Amino acid sequence: MLEGLSMFSLEGKTALVTGANTGLGQGICVAFAKAGAKVVGVARRSCEETAKLVSAVSDDFQEIIVDLSEANAVEQIMSALAEKNISVDILVNNAGIIKRCDAVDVTIEDWDAVINLNEKLVFFLSQAVAKKWVQNGAGGKIINIASMLSFQGGIRVPAYTASKSALCGLTKELANEWAKYNINVNAIAPGYMATNNTTALRSDEDRSSEILSRIPAGRWGTPEDIAGAAIFLASDAASYVHGFTLAVDGGWLAR
Repeated sequence: MLEGLSMFSLEGKTALVTGANTGLGQGICVAFAKAGAKVVGVARRSCEETAKLVSAVSDDFQEIIVDLSEANAVEQIMSALAEKNISVDILVNNAGIIKRCDAVDVTIEDWDAVINLNEKLVFFLSQAVAKKWVQNGAGGKIINIASMLSFQGGIRVPAYTASKSALCGLTKELANEWAKYNINVNAIAPGYMATNNTTALRSDEDRSSEILSRIPAGRWGTPEDIAGAAIFLASDAASYVHGFTLAVDGGWLAR
């Protein structure tokens, strides 16, 4: 590695990434592997495709299959890590869902499904991992995947907006409490990305054109666009960065 870039290396680190089977989670897994980390992907479906992509650069990928909507999902994850004798150094809270619906028609069931996965799970998984770090004094890095809707209201996604806005605040709160334990808590706010979450938007020609017209970069983002930000926040290069949400949005917020 070139002198001066070693601070960005993840060699010797193990990263736990939720929602690892597709989209941004998959891209982050590959990026971490390229930076030298061992990667554990968490998803409710097989991470076979992610494992194949990671295998091009590393043999250090394992998966934990858990339905993250289940009430005991955190316990399942922590038990699986213990069984595999895996100690985590980096946690990426990427898994999330979005349900598009006019605010007047949102059901309690849909609201709870979004809030439970996008917000509640993030806190309690972070808590479980941080407890280990506090106990062993090792410290670690937590990266929450926020959204442009952590800053803006959006339309037809009230639960998603509420959860991602809360995630931005939670990132700051946890950073305030855990920085003294050498735990960095930060977030990445992706712009409009070409993932399964935006399939409906990209299929709507008018809405897609409207979105693209406001992005200075002139294109939808990709999972690869998140790689550098994720590696930075997971590495020693970000050791004095606490409670910050980094936008990776093609300039969307600048407009």
